[in-house]
Amino acid sequence: MNVRALGLVVLACLFAASARAGDKAGVRPDGAVTAPSVTIPYSRFASPQARAFFPKMLAAGAQAPPLGAPIEQSRRFYDRLNSDRAARMRKLYPVTVRHETIAGVGADVVTPAQGVSAANRHRVLINLHGGAFLWGAGSGGLVEAIPIASLGRIQVITLDYRQGPEHRFPAASEDVEAIYRKLLETHRPGEIGIYGCSAGGILTGEAVARFIADKLPVPGAIGTFCGSLVTIAGDSAYVGPLLNGQGVPQEPLDLVQLPYFHGVDANDPMVQPGLSPGLLKHFPPTLLITGTRDMALSSVVHSQALLSQAGVEAELHVWEGMWHSFFSDPELPESRQAYRTIVAFFERHLAPPQEEAHP
Repeated sequence: MNVRALGLVVLACLFAASARAGDKAGVRPDGAVTAPSVTIPYSRFASPQARAFFPKMLAAGAQAPPLGAPIEQSRRFYDRLNSDRAARMRKLYPVTVRHETIAGVGADVVTPAQGVSAANRHRVLINLHGGAFLWGAGSGGLVEAIPIASLGRIQVITLDYRQGPEHRFPAASEDVEAIYRKLLETHRPGEIGIYGCSAGGILTGEAVARFIADKLPVPGAIGTFCGSLVTIAGDSAYVGPLLNGQGVPQEPLDLVQLPYFHGVDANDPMVQPGLSPGLLKHFPPTLLITGTRDMALSSVVHSQALLSQAGVEAELHVWEGMWHSFFSDPELPESRQAYRTIVAFFERHLAPPQEEAHP
């Protein structure tokens, strides 16, 4: 679905819902839509499991500390949330996990319990966890790595990259580059994939931009999920929170408002690679994932358009009725679909095994 079509659908929903509620809706000269009171039904195209889970998810999310809360409070909250998810995942997707320090960076190496497949023996995935560049280390990375490692029968290395507020951009990009350089000692570039969700999706793009600037070969393929190559803006930055029961924000949360990005130039292509067509043309094949209730939907859709304009293979998947980072909960049919999509994408795009030389 393109951005224009999505915008028309959203406008129709707002006007129809407002009319049912008896409120007057309209459009201001600057294009802003007014709809004082709306009731928007949950999508009939989402699974029954998602419909049942949605209110519970919102209730749990309402307990999250605000963005400006003490960082340890936020990290404890999200670690409890993600530890529970990871435990549920391990029952469905058996793996082994060992913690290592690679090139000075902490990492969890996640390996499928049934063993890495022959096709993936020389392949590896790097995962960059989400968490607003503030939390998500450890358990958050496992949530993103466990199902992909198990289902794909591939080794996934999820990084504990440096975050705010203790660290500032480009510390996380430096950590990803350090690990990537280390893997290049034992792997061909095409055998390495990188993916992440939310902040991790943004960091994936930033890391590849750094590789290109430092004249490193790019990985075989990447995935930017629920966050991509430009800041969170556009229609979904306003409509997403509304569809998740949070109301319409006065202003969306811009990247540079996050502690990790304090003091950076928002127009720096190392921060927003989507602002540089010349940079994007060197990107590898990219998988983009989002949902219709994700505040980052417009950002992800726009990133896919920018990549396509730059001549890059960019595959976009949008799940109906799904929220930000929806596949962090493994029981949903939509989550299982997302895992299969991720696995299949990397299977197609990472370099195949080299033929063994025979004497």
